[in-house]
Amino acid sequence: MCGIVAYIGDKEAYPILINGLKRLEYRGYDSAGIALFNGDLNIYKRKGKVKDLVDFMKGKSKVGNRGMGHTRWATHGKPDDINAHPHMSGNDRLSIIHNGIIENYSAIKSTLIKEGHTFKSQTDTEVLVHFIEEIQTRDNLPVEEAVRLALTKVVGAYAIVVMDREDPDKIVAARKASPLVIGIGDGEFFVGSDATPIVEHTKKVVYLNDEEIAVMSKKDGLQIKNMGNEVMTPFVEQLDLKMDEIEKGDYEHFMLKEIFEQPKTIADCMRGRVNASESWLKLGGLQNVEERISKAKRFILAACGTSWHAALIGEYLIEELARIPVEVEYASELRYRNPIINSDDVVIALSQSGETADTMAALEIAKEKGALLYGIVNNVGSSIARFTDSGSYIHAGPEIGVASTKAFTGQVTLLSIMAMNLGYSRGTIPKSYYHQLLHELERIPEKVAKVLESDEQIKYIATEIKDAPNALYMGRGYNFPVALEGALKLKEISYIHAEGYPAAEMKHGPIALIDENMPVIVIATNKSAYDKIVSNVQEVKSRKGIVIAIVDEGEKLISEMADYVIEIPVTDEPLTPLLSVIPLQLLSYHIALLRGCDVDQPRNLAKSVTVE
Repeated sequence: MCGIVAYIGDKEAYPILINGLKRLEYRGYDSAGIALFNGDLNIYKRKGKVKDLVDFMKGKSKVGNRGMGHTRWATHGKPDDINAHPHMSGNDRLSIIHNGIIENYSAIKSTLIKEGHTFKSQTDTEVLVHFIEEIQTRDNLPVEEAVRLALTKVVGAYAIVVMDREDPDKIVAARKASPLVIGIGDGEFFVGSDATPIVEHTKKVVYLNDEEIAVMSKKDGLQIKNMGNEVMTPFVEQLDLKMDEIEKGDYEHFMLKEIFEQPKTIADCMRGRVNASESWLKLGGLQNVEERISKAKRFILAACGTSWHAALIGEYLIEELARIPVEVEYASELRYRNPIINSDDVVIALSQSGETADTMAALEIAKEKGALLYGIVNNVGSSIARFTDSGSYIHAGPEIGVASTKAFTGQVTLLSIMAMNLGYSRGTIPKSYYHQLLHELERIPEKVAKVLESDEQIKYIATEIKDAPNALYMGRGYNFPVALEGALKLKEISYIHAEGYPAAEMKHGPIALIDENMPVIVIATNKSAYDKIVSNVQEVKSRKGIVIAIVDEGEKLISEMADYVIEIPVTDEPLTPLLSVIPLQLLSYHIALLRGCDVDQPRNLAKSVTVE
């Protein structure tokens, strides 16, 4: 949801800003813009991707050692040159970039119009900078004080950077419910929506907290205040991020790189947590709240999108292994009803970014009701990580492709560790089965690597079904959420309509859709319901449907019926999602590529949904 980058120092700002925007483009790519200060304030912005902005700026002045850039995912106002950021105040003194939504912008705009302000764009962002201008002009205030007073009156979510033409030694940044990180260099400062545009310049960062304002000056350094105008002490952290983690390397796309990284990222998620040879596993976040977890009457898993599918697998894992009742909620629905949440409940939030607006709002409701809050996120220092009582990082590394892959398997790996840990400590699984699962979990990375060897075969299957207008995905038990995830991946990046179903539900409606043009992807690895899945495949074949079956190595019966077969290594049923999802990720990737789609930046989507 929009990417922000800014710089103040002695270097030329333009290369820093453009490279930063390229790294942040996964957050939004409807339009892009840059503001550069070199004695005057020059703004360049263009509809389209960052490369369109680069082309537009050929031959134009790029001089300036203070500046800011923005890549947009449109909310208020269509994607075009006018609505692109940065936006200027009415007196052309202030410039702003913004991620988020100002919910009361309409009321503020009406008031400003009565005061004589006119607006060029349809955005809430332009209203905000005019509002800051009005306060600054009326009371003759420095820019940081005008920003602070304006933000005390706005309702919504924001991460902003503001520059003042008449105060050239300063940039101002502020955040609420939208991430912002400040990089500290030698006499210079960087700002980013996340650390990706900063890591090549400095490892020292400060993550702004909600309702904090940062003033960065070459002369006076960094100062942070809260909305009450109290000076806050910055907490400087060291970035644990490597440049090769945010580069494509030898891969054509970030998504393909991230799919192939999964043997490593799953192993990283288990590192220090799983040891089969010594028969133990541990999860530090659980140990921190062990007493309350042990007394929990119910777990509520809240998430959105792909994370919601991981949460559904978590429900199967926790209920089967730990025998704790689990409810899985769309965070976007949980926040807008009156849920029954008690003080002896545990609310587990899953979010790759750790910034998902709906999930954060659901956590705020749960906190008010006294529940224990547990976060499962990927991004270190994110809002959910800081808001929850305890939690665990999945350690998947930066995920740049908009369609989530390695974050999903990281979340499922961590939920598996959690369920096994709780099951063993509660005595709800036999010791022998616990040890069996432990050894199987430790072998998952090598088995994922084995599945990835089927890439060429999956690419061929993709050529056979790439023109299908629809697809059905079916699975049972642990593989039902995998079917949902496979269908979502196909929709996200290839724009083919696809639906995931519990296989038993096929006869309750979807079977009417099956004909010779309908590919049906069947995840058929469930030993507990094998005969039922065989029947489902027969029903599809009798109606001329195209069956693509994901089966265990050596399986015969379904393999003989299916049109295409993808084998995965045999593992214990609770761990099958970590293997069965890999072919679905590759299938969606290759179909999208064959259809000429933008795999890493699918239309209308952004990586992190930090607004409603």
